[in-house]
Parts: sequence; structure tokens; C-alpha cells
Amino acid sequence: MNELFKSIIESWQIHNRSMLFLIENLSDDALACSLSKRGGRNVAAQLSHCLDVRFFRMEAYLKEHNISLVPFEKEHIPKKAELLSAYEKTGEVMEQIILQSLDHGGKAPSFARGIVPMIGYYISHEAHHRGHALLTIKSSGIALPDSLKWGVWEWNKL
Repeated sequence: MNELFKSIIESWQIHNRSMLFLIENLSDDALACSLSKRGGRNVAAQLSHCLDVRFFRMEAYLKEHNISLVPFEKEHIPKKAELLSAYEKTGEVMEQIILQSLDHGGKAPSFARGIVPMIGYYISHEAHHRGHALLTIKSSGIALPDSLKWGVWEWNKL
């Protein structure tokens, strides 16, 4: 595998570790925070939404490779352990998809522009929700440790 391919895969791995780092460092109270006055998503549901998007894009790959991963039920608010497990598993599957796509000239399943733009999409989408989750928690009055606030950006350490 050439260095560019390794770097592309590593970018995905680091991003996924940043999501895992976030979840690992959130309390149950933080996961339950919501700024919605009308029953909108709490932090756990925001993180679950990101997984829904992952599942949507990898559904065909899962079937093709007989991989048994299923998204959370629509109304289910996952617990911390469930989120961690789902991010670990979908992160590994995404890595497999990236490897396969790179081996096939960068063509990505369910993403016409190719694997690199697809990775960029996932990272930006999930970073948006990660930031929203952190803002929701902070605005709800829960103090976030500096190690968490800055740790999700420590890509040289993640």
C-alpha cells in the first residue's frame, strides 16, 4: 500500500478515534442534554444520527459482505456503551470500504464523487454534530474538562 493510501486511511481512523474519545469522556448527564424545547435530539440522539448516516452509506456493502450490523431503532436513545460499540464497528467497516475503494481506483459505493470526497463528507458531518453536542452540553451548564474540549482536536495524539 502506498503512502497516500495509508494517509487516507489514517485520516479516517483518527477521525473515528476523535468520535470515540468524545463519547468515552461524556457522562450520562451530558449524553442526555438537549437545548430543544420541543423534544428535539439530545446529545446521544445526535451521535446516533451520525451512525444512521454511516449505516445509510454502508448498507449495500454490509449486505454484499454478509456483515451483520444493524442501526438503532428510530426512537431508541442509545446508552454510552452502545454508542461506543457502534462507532467502533462502523469505523472498522468504513475502513474496509475505504481500502476496497482505493483498490478500485477510488470509486466509492453510494457516493458518485469517489472515496476521498466521501471521507470528507463523513468527517465534516460528524465534526459538525460533535461541535453541536459540545455546545449543547456547555450551554446546559455541564462543565467540560479542557482535556475533552481540546483533546478531540489533538490529531497528532489520537
